[in-house]
Amino acid sequence: MPVAADKYDLLGPALSMIGRAAMSVVGGQPDGVYLYVEAGDGWVGPSLYKDEGSQVRYFDPGRSDLCDALFDAWYIEEPDKRWTVMHYTINGGKFDAKFDFGTLRRPGESDDDRRERILHARYGDKPIIYPPMPAGAQEYRPAS
Repeated sequence: MPVAADKYDLLGPALSMIGRAAMSVVGGQPDGVYLYVEAGDGWVGPSLYKDEGSQVRYFDPGRSDLCDALFDAWYIEEPDKRWTVMHYTINGGKFDAKFDFGTLRRPGESDDDRRERILHARYGDKPIIYPPMPAGAQEYRPAS
């Protein structure tokens, strides 16, 4: 097997696999897909959305191949050069990936608050549609 000339020989196909895995979850035409991912050693946290014009729909990646594809891409980088956040979009059948290498955390901000801040910066006041909670699920909120 030939040796890769550099990490980009591996990263390009890995990023393409992320797009295929995302589209297997979302389905339909590959336009308007946005994947927001936070990652660290041994974990990834993907949030998958599709712009539907007047609203944005969230898709749960569940047991798809998406997390495996994200791990594969993340581990291609040298440990001291790994991204902490990836913004991955699909439009016109082509993907674009942008990476952040620090923390996006603000003091006192929860993971949910941060994700909502990122989504608001991207989509403005468009409503984000989430699926209903499964039967028997409970939502916990911090005490006031």
